[in-house]
Amino acid sequence: MAREKVAIVTGSSSGIGLLTTVELALNGYCVVATMRNLESRGRIEEAAQKAGVRDRLDLRRLDITEFDSLPGAVDAIIRGHGRIDVLVNNAGFSVAGFAEDMTLNELRRQLETNFFGNVAMTKAMLPVMRAQKSGHIIIVTSVAGRVGQPMLSAYSASKYALEGWSESLRIETHSLGIRVSLVEPGAYDTDIWERNVVIAKGALDPSSPNKERSQRFAEFVKKSAKHRRDARDVAKLIVRIAQKPNPKLRYLIGGDAKLQVWLKRIAPWRKYERMIAKAVKIDE
Repeated sequence: MAREKVAIVTGSSSGIGLLTTVELALNGYCVVATMRNLESRGRIEEAAQKAGVRDRLDLRRLDITEFDSLPGAVDAIIRGHGRIDVLVNNAGFSVAGFAEDMTLNELRRQLETNFFGNVAMTKAMLPVMRAQKSGHIIIVTSVAGRVGQPMLSAYSASKYALEGWSESLRIETHSLGIRVSLVEPGAYDTDIWERNVVIAKGALDPSSPNKERSQRFAEFVKKSAKHRRDARDVAKLIVRIAQKPNPKLRYLIGGDAKLQVWLKRIAPWRKYERMIAKAVKIDE
């Protein structure tokens, strides 16, 4: 009889994390679904119940920015399940606003979660996977980790940092049987655009020199919302990666993401930057 595989998903109360949790459970995994606040578990419990996989979920509180608590949290999961085959680092949020309007504290908060939090969670997992001589670490970044995004400088910085760190980690751990992969979604319909977005205080200041440009950008985001894709495609990709014995490093997903990376690669930079500024309505 095949051994049941165990996966951990961070940020599982909504969006890609929720969908990935359910998709992994549907594919036979026992999933430790973690979130900062267990009072937010209503949506994932409802989705799991509807999919008939509630009994395959172990819901636990875990905040990836509580760095000192993470090794203990991982130890507790090991005591309960015996091993960990897959870690899906999904927890994160975005800070939006022009770089000029953003404070250093807001930038630090962004990096604290999206970079340091994911690094700390991964480091807590490495001794387990080293001892097992196996394990998949799947890190959800973004096309913003490949292409700088206007109004999302802090978010892009956090994802670029995570991409570079993960690339180095993959080389360091490959001979240990540990597989590290990056998932880079474009614009998908998730809470990161609504509930999980923080607007920089300076961007809301009526005296900001970027007030009118910010308003035009907000209109662009609102109009483009109807073109966002179903995030279940990202969840299904993550499951496929988890099932591969030797997955690739990077998985770019979404037509818009692929177009942005392609344009940045082939277009002269001056033309490219004008094109992007015009597209998002901040060129005036």
